[in-house]
Amino acid sequence: MARRMQGGLSERHLTELSKLGPPRFSQHPAVTGDAHIRFYAGVPLNTKDGHTVGTVCAIDRRPKSFTARDLGILHKLAALAMDRIELLQSAATDSLTEALTRRAFKLDSEQLISLALRHQHDLSCLVLDIDHFKTVNDTYGHAAGDAVLKTVAAICKTALRAGDLFGRIGGEEFAIVLPHVNREGAAAVADKIRTLIASQRIEGDFGSLNVTASVGVSTFTLVAKDIETLLAQADAAMYQAKHDGRNRCVSWTSLPAGHGTWARRRVLKAGTIVFNDRQSSIDCTVKSLGFDSAGLSVSSSAGIPAEFVLSIKGEGFETKCQVIAQDRQTLEVAFR
Repeated sequence: MARRMQGGLSERHLTELSKLGPPRFSQHPAVTGDAHIRFYAGVPLNTKDGHTVGTVCAIDRRPKSFTARDLGILHKLAALAMDRIELLQSAATDSLTEALTRRAFKLDSEQLISLALRHQHDLSCLVLDIDHFKTVNDTYGHAAGDAVLKTVAAICKTALRAGDLFGRIGGEEFAIVLPHVNREGAAAVADKIRTLIASQRIEGDFGSLNVTASVGVSTFTLVAKDIETLLAQADAAMYQAKHDGRNRCVSWTSLPAGHGTWARRRVLKAGTIVFNDRQSSIDCTVKSLGFDSAGLSVSSSAGIPAEFVLSIKGEGFETKCQVIAQDRQTLEVAFR
């Protein structure tokens, strides 16, 4: 009797399959075409929760026999591949909320923005911040804070489509990219998520509590066509929502005069940020410039005050500025 092998196939049966192949593959282009495949053996790549995400396979143009040792090698390779996949996945995913990390979110966002540029379709960005989150931690403890973060993340994910991006970009701050969604659609998604969060009761050993969130919305335009700018605009809109009373959504275009980046031209100029009574300065790159605002790129925005003087020596230009939105390496400023 033929010896049984891992996976339920006998060695003789597996050898026959390797030579003859299942009939359903006899007309496959890889068999009938130039590739001239005559041998295939594969082992599935299975996640811990049972999902198959691919295979590790051996392919040849000549019929081959396949032994138990060969199959064992494939299984070992599959295990190594899954270990690598899970390692990469853990590096890209926040362990508490299962949202994308900030770095992974930005990398994936850039790919979606490239597609939007190429095919000229809509794309929007949301930035969501949990209101009074520090008070939750201080009053109920960090276990309650963790429960709030997990609940808010779960609510966001249930409200999003499979192709949307969801990331945790700060302590209690999340971001979402919505491909093929215009400003009105993004505002509707933002308000849906805000309403769901406000209506959710969070239970635990700490008791029972409710939280709310403030949401900012920005939309892909000829000016805002990179993730840094979209996040900066949505972030500025989110802070306006907090200023207006929290538990609300604000779109970038509905911000008061002086907060806009409209009518700005794209430039690439060397500038200097001057502050601390002109005792301190940081080099910057002016990437967009308008009558009343500018977009700046810096190596790090840490330590830059909310108000400073922007100098562009090559233009003989100098003006006082107020920061209206910022990221680690991007500043949106309004002239004063």
